[in-house]
Amino acid sequence: MTEPDVAGLQRRLADFAAARRWQPYHNPKNLAAALSVEASELLEIFQWLTPEQAERVMDDPDTAHRVGDEVADVLAYLLQFCTALGVDPLAALAAKIDRNELRFPVRAENDTHRHSSE
Repeated sequence: MTEPDVAGLQRRLADFAAARRWQPYHNPKNLAAALSVEASELLEIFQWLTPEQAERVMDDPDTAHRVGDEVADVLAYLLQFCTALGVDPLAALAAKIDRNELRFPVRAENDTHRHSSE
């Protein structure tokens, strides 16, 4: 079995939706909303955990399964959103990393570190 690739996963998601006649609902607004809901469901798993507990969340098989499912849901909606708008997710990420490398140059260890993905 070969490793899944982004384009292949996008095709599978499109075929899945088409077979169920869901395409009218898979517009950018609805997909962005669904993505937000699924990201919130992922966050819910961690909501009241301490940072230490959060780091160990994958130690519990049931919780690990929930995390995996929510990650899959987030990624599925993100890939469908990208398909709907013609965004290449890997190219978009690479371009964003390039911009962030310019925006946040490496500084000496003692400098204040500010982290942002904006």
